[in-house]
Order: sequence, then structure tokens, then C-alpha cells
Amino acid sequence: MKFGIIRERKNPPDRRVVLTPDACKKMLAKFPEAEIMVEPSPIRVYTDEEYREHGLNVTQEMENCDVLIGVKEVPIEYLIPNKKYFFFSHTIKKQSYNRNLLRAVLEKNIELYDHEVITGVKGQRLVAFGRYAGIVGAYNGLRTYGLKLGLFQLPKAETLADQQALISELRKVKLPNIKIILTGRGRVGNGAKEMLDAMDIKKVGVADFLNKTFQEPVYCQIDASEYNKRKDGVRGNKSNFFAHPEEYKSNFFRFAKVSDLYIAGHFYGDMAPYLFTREDAKSPDFKIKVVADISCDIDGPVATTIRPSTIADPIYGYDALTETEVDYKNPHAIAVMAVDNLPCELPRDASIGFGEAFVKYVIPAFFNGDEDGVLERARMTKNGKLTKRYSYLQDYVDGLGVVNSE
Repeated sequence: MKFGIIRERKNPPDRRVVLTPDACKKMLAKFPEAEIMVEPSPIRVYTDEEYREHGLNVTQEMENCDVLIGVKEVPIEYLIPNKKYFFFSHTIKKQSYNRNLLRAVLEKNIELYDHEVITGVKGQRLVAFGRYAGIVGAYNGLRTYGLKLGLFQLPKAETLADQQALISELRKVKLPNIKIILTGRGRVGNGAKEMLDAMDIKKVGVADFLNKTFQEPVYCQIDASEYNKRKDGVRGNKSNFFAHPEEYKSNFFRFAKVSDLYIAGHFYGDMAPYLFTREDAKSPDFKIKVVADISCDIDGPVATTIRPSTIADPIYGYDALTETEVDYKNPHAIAVMAVDNLPCELPRDASIGFGEAFVKYVIPAFFNGDEDGVLERARMTKNGKLTKRYSYLQDYVDGLGVVNSE
């Protein structure tokens, strides 16, 4: 079985890689019958020379590989027919801008495996960059707070080497006694929590956060059961919420009344209530000055997120009264950081974490007959057709039905 690590060709450039030189070395030690070829790349965070130093073959000959592994979408003209491909295709939600990509995959008889749907038997994601989105998102949120209030200036995350360098910068900062609300307890939310804990910011429970005044900065981490409540007044719970989100309404505003900085690290599902609306943001009781929206659903559950921002220009202002974008330093503006590709700012660390999971969960499936069904669940196309699990995309491929512009 020959595996190829392909060069990233999407713009803006992505420096991450699925398999680092060290991950390749571990994979070959575990599966000596495997071969790995590395396509040369001028932008990859691990250089061609680093792969050569680990004894790996750096070559243009990707057509000799059985399985081709990348991070972002492969431009249509670079797709090699009749191969197995792994990358984030951004098609599973019927994203309109990638319809032609999925059509080309089918026309070229490619077996497409999407990283986003590499899951365990219980549906949990096995490989993801979410933790690193949380790490960078929390750093960027605190950086935005310093810039918005004119308190301190942190360097951009992309200019720093790794998570430890980010933590080192954060620890130089003295925060006033602000309240930080963090939504989400998954990979993203817990990645953000790592950074708040590294700054020794005190974690407090919901009741204290809502009702007490502190002489130091504090944060509170909440999940769906704490920022939503049942419409009928009956006591709900997290599992009931995920099963019947339409029966709930947001209970987030009580946090917005006392919070200075909001870090959004939750997962937002269809039919769930918005956390706060544009009308909520107009209220004189709405106290949040800075929103770090890691989840970045546009015109969605976090009303201040009206567009994604970029690594080059990460912050914009939202004027709640006019519902328009303004300079984030405007006194009336809520500063919004909504970069939608945060792990790209920490490419080395993100690649290490992703690669370890890929070698642990995905690579063995090629050598054990896919005994756990990992490949089967992630396989979107086969023999020029959508697989049964992804047949719901047929109308999207055919150009029928509603497509998602996200």
C-alpha cells in the first residue's frame, strides 16, 4: 500500500500536513509493508528536507500512490483519476462553492474520504483540528480584548512558534477583573480552556459568575444545557436538548448581562435556538465588548458574526444599533474575531496532533480489513457514485434543491 502526502494547492495557502515526518516514521515502524511518498512543497510547515532526514522519499510521482492524503480541497485540475483521496471536501453540508469538486471526484472515479466524517462506532470524530482552533481562538480573543480596550498589544499567533510561545505571551499580560464566558465542552471549548487555565484565570461556577463580583479576572465554561432551557418550563438536560432542540429557547442573555469577553467554542446544530439575536445585542443590558467566535457560523447563533475574518485582518467591529460593520475601536462597536481557519496559525502543533490521531485510528484500517468500519463510514464516493451514507447529496450533485453557501 503506497501512501502519498500531497502538496496543498488551495488559496489562501495552508501550511498544515496530515502526516508529519515523525508520524510517518511511527507509521512505517508499525506497518512496514506500507510505503510513503512526499510531494515537494515550498509552503509546508515541515520542509522537504525534514522528510528526507527521516528517510522518506520526496518525489513528484503521486500517480504511483494508492492513497493520497491532504488537508484542504484539491483543485479539480490536480485530481488524479482512480485514486483514494483524504481531504476536507467541504461538501457534506451541500456547500455551493464545492459542488463542481464533488462532481469531478465522481467523474474521475475517485474514492473520497472526508476527514470531517472519520468517526468511531458511536459517531464521535476521531481526527480533528478542533483543539487547536480553541487554543488559537482563545489567544486571539484575549489579544482582541487588549486592542479593543487599549490595554495591551499581543503579537499575532501566526508569528509565534507553538502553543507554549502563545502561553508565554499571555502570561505577560495583566487582565483587569473581567468576566469571560466560554461556550462548549468539546475539543474546541476545552482547547480554549487550556489557554485560560495557563494564564491562571480563576474558573467559577454558573451561580457565582452570574451573581458575584470578583476582584480578579474569572471565567465560566458552559454547555448547551446551561445556555438553553425548555420552552414549556420543564427541566431539560443535554441529551434531551440534542434530541429535540426545537423544544428549547436560549437562556444565554443572563450571561451576556455580566460578561465582558465571550469565547464561542460550541457546536451549533440545526433547529437549535440562536444564543443571542441582533435584538438581544441592542439591549442596554448587553455587556459583552469582545466576541471571539471560534465556531464562526455566519448570520447564525452568535448575531455579531456577520462575516468570517481572516488571519491577515482578524478583527472587525459590529454596531448593534445599525447592525452594520464598523471600526472595532469605535466606542459603540462590539469587537469580533471570527477567523474561520484558526488552526492554520499554529500549523506545526496542529499537524502533530492531527497526525497522531490519523496514524492511530485511520491507517490501521487499511491493514486490518477495516474491522471497525472507519473507512466505510468516511467513504463518500465509490465506483463513480455516492455511497449509501452520502446519497442525500445526489440532488446537490445534480444541481437540484437548496445548497448551503457556507
